[in-house]
Amino acid sequence: MKEITEEAVAITIEKARQMRRNIIKMLGQAGSGHTGGSLSASDIVACLYFWEMNVDPANPHWPDRDRFVLSKGHAAPVLYAVLAEKGFFPIDNLNSLRTLGSPLQGHPDMRKVPGVEASTGSLGQGISWAVGMALAGKMDKKSYRVYTMLGDGEIEEGMVWEAAMAAAHYKLDNLMAFVDHNGLQIDGRVQEVMSPLPIPDKFRAFGWEVLEIDGHDHKQIMAALNSARTVSGRPTAVIAHTIKGKGCSFMEDRVEWHGVAPKPDEVKKALAELL
Repeated sequence: MKEITEEAVAITIEKARQMRRNIIKMLGQAGSGHTGGSLSASDIVACLYFWEMNVDPANPHWPDRDRFVLSKGHAAPVLYAVLAEKGFFPIDNLNSLRTLGSPLQGHPDMRKVPGVEASTGSLGQGISWAVGMALAGKMDKKSYRVYTMLGDGEIEEGMVWEAAMAAAHYKLDNLMAFVDHNGLQIDGRVQEVMSPLPIPDKFRAFGWEVLEIDGHDHKQIMAALNSARTVSGRPTAVIAHTIKGKGCSFMEDRVEWHGVAPKPDEVKKALAELL
């Protein structure tokens, strides 16, 4: 169990704030991309990379590293933001998001971006990658842990539940899945499009340990990470209640910000709120 100190919390909060600023900047520069779900995921991803995970930016293919798979790959800006902040590549590279020839594509490419563990974007495939990584770790008797993040709209995909069933069957207690439960997907509210609710009950039925947290409360995120390390014989799912567009008042809980980039005046407004 890692100690949850005020200093550690302050560090991850500041990292999440800076990541949000960089998300707004890169999306504004690109003029396209997914804003809302990148902002909703920032606190969890900051806690993973700056408190929990054992990774080495100087050696991104280190065999014993912890792995993070962004299953909701359209939220690539949050992954690029944290990798740059962690030192996997220069922060200035973020300005090339979605430009011709840039490694920072609209969805993450493991062949081109150091620190990206899986090329994701086709929904449901990321958690399947993560299950395979966790199973390989068990078979190789490795101590690394595997983390993945899904969207609540993404879990409408049947492939997600095949992966969930396999993870429980193989007792993958080295696997932890976060569901970014912001309640919105591209076409509207998840319960109106194709309701996956109640999400906790579904994961429990598939044999997972289940936690529910405020996905913007860093102490709760850290406590969940600690709790998952005590679970034996089954994977852990964390249903993280979040707000789409978190941090920018005019974006929060607005479905239209799912896949729209801010215009120059909106960039200024958002950055002013993220000081």
